[in-house]
Amino acid sequence: MIGQNELKKIFLKKNEERRIVNGHLWIFSNEIFKIEGEPDSGDIVEIYDAKNNLLGAGFFNKNSLIAVRLLSHGIVGDLEMFLRDKIKSAYELRKTFYPNRNSFRMVFSESDFLPGLIIDKYNNTFVLQIYSAGMEKNVGTIVKILKEDFGAENILTKHEPYFRNLEGLSEENSILFGNAENQIISDGSLQYEIDFAQGQKTGFYFDQSDNRFFIEKIASGKTVLDAFCNSGGFGLHALQAGANDVTFVDSSANEIEKTKRNYDLNKLSGKTEYVTCDVFDFLEKEVADKKQYDAVCVDPPAFAKNKKTLKTAEKGYEKLNRLALQLISDGGYLVTSSCSFHLKKSDFISVITRAALKANKTIQLIHFNEASLDHPKLPSMEETSYLKFAVFRIIG
Repeated sequence: MIGQNELKKIFLKKNEERRIVNGHLWIFSNEIFKIEGEPDSGDIVEIYDAKNNLLGAGFFNKNSLIAVRLLSHGIVGDLEMFLRDKIKSAYELRKTFYPNRNSFRMVFSESDFLPGLIIDKYNNTFVLQIYSAGMEKNVGTIVKILKEDFGAENILTKHEPYFRNLEGLSEENSILFGNAENQIISDGSLQYEIDFAQGQKTGFYFDQSDNRFFIEKIASGKTVLDAFCNSGGFGLHALQAGANDVTFVDSSANEIEKTKRNYDLNKLSGKTEYVTCDVFDFLEKEVADKKQYDAVCVDPPAFAKNKKTLKTAEKGYEKLNRLALQLISDGGYLVTSSCSFHLKKSDFISVITRAALKANKTIQLIHFNEASLDHPKLPSMEETSYLKFAVFRIIG
């Protein structure tokens, strides 16, 4: 138990509580009026407004612009019980949507009211990404819960340095329990070999899992290009749906090799080509060669890490989609994504519209989605919504 006298208190400036009362979970350092006590980074603090009304409790970090990440709008007494209940609730939500899957994003940080904690479940291997000092301080408790309640056989971390640096946390990764041996997982239909030592992110992009199934609706008998293919998810689903020919392109030779293994693992048929190359260079060459595809999928990494790079990122997305559109035959489809949070949906659609104009293509929006169901969002916190996934039909 955390004694009441051990908790430090933070008081906000006048009117700075409005966003918190409306459901946002971050308190920024410039919103704080005063601090009672001397909380260390990772400590739980009570939050009060300027009139001394309790707003909740959260993890404090003196090294971050996000000074407090709210855990609860009440008092957090037994932290272990709190974490156990929230992790269990998050798990049960995933099993509601994916009852036959054993691999998914099990905890999605603020969206599951566990700010700064991401847990991806790969069978009985759990990969953590920790982006708050409070979660870092209590990682031992998290490991204990995963072992006791979820039968964890392996627990490791695979952080993104960019976000760790923002929190003043070490970039170092570690094996917290067990080992980091490869896993074979299922997305509910196809199998993938997960190489934790070489894979990107935590090993797999779960956020596109639901969206990969959509390509099956348009792929039968078609020629498909899967650019930024990573482990091959979109192209493999196209082949499963009866695509005649799929070309996989990625700048990483390791990802191309993984895609080949995943193709063999699923015993798929259909002609395939594997290209290790910068995607922009590949697309420009294909345009120059007047190559045509029935469907082109582009799923690039985030071009905009912050607001300062947004304009440059928009130009990058426009060029990428213009090149892709030039490669699509009339009646074909552009399957395009952006995982840049700072690029909003309306701006993303505008980027594609401008790309189509420059490519001299008329397009029709067929489908729009965000991240998969294991990535819930808080309506009060737009930061929890980042992925844009759109499918356009090319009219001519």
